[in-house]
Amino acid sequence: MEELLALNGIDSEWEEILLPALKSLEPNYQEWLLSSKSYHPSKDKILRAFSTLKPKDLKFILFGQDPYPRKESATGYAFIDGRVKNIFSDTGLSKEVNRATSLRNFIKMLLVSDGYLDSSNLSQEAIKSIDKSNLIDSIDELRYNFENSGVLLLNMALLFESAKEQRQHLKAWKSFIEVLLAKLEPLSPKLILFGNYAKELKKLSISQNFSIFSIEHPYNHTFITNTQAQKLFGSMNLLKRV
Repeated sequence: MEELLALNGIDSEWEEILLPALKSLEPNYQEWLLSSKSYHPSKDKILRAFSTLKPKDLKFILFGQDPYPRKESATGYAFIDGRVKNIFSDTGLSKEVNRATSLRNFIKMLLVSDGYLDSSNLSQEAIKSIDKSNLIDSIDELRYNFENSGVLLLNMALLFESAKEQRQHLKAWKSFIEVLLAKLEPLSPKLILFGNYAKELKKLSISQNFSIFSIEHPYNHTFITNTQAQKLFGSMNLLKRV
């Protein structure tokens, strides 16, 4: 597992937290993780979220389900779609964002919470008319703003192999998540749970020691008008250009 940390550029601040979590994985699974090339993101990107956010800066852990099923989209960060370059276009949201349902709904939620859109009109025409001079426009800027707000972008399973195998991987990573939370408890990060798989965390005894925001997955259109999501993420100024 030390090899995995080295491949992902994990520094010593995370090592004492992540190494026990990784070693909690079943031995056969550890061997498969290091030798297989059948999953994505690749093993040199699987822990990337820990390489760009320091433990001392951690305020939230956002848990999604698992990486995007498309290899080009899986970046090692929950919710950051590598296939998306620009967020906006001359006609509103970019074509790539419009195709990524969860991201599209998340951006619309932010535009509503920040007062750029009225929830009664979420059209491309309405988004086109927004003055975006002070707004970010790239997926990398969105990731940076998440991390600037202390948000670790994690998934319940850190890899995707196939839809058929995914329940097995979600089960395999459960011990990693439990140990990770135990190690991070002194830092008191708040947990943000997206969707039903992430909500399973509430059943773990260790989770009782954390403040939890449990929200429907952004794939659902109702996420756009969820006042809890608007209040939580609106306070982070995720669309504001730094």
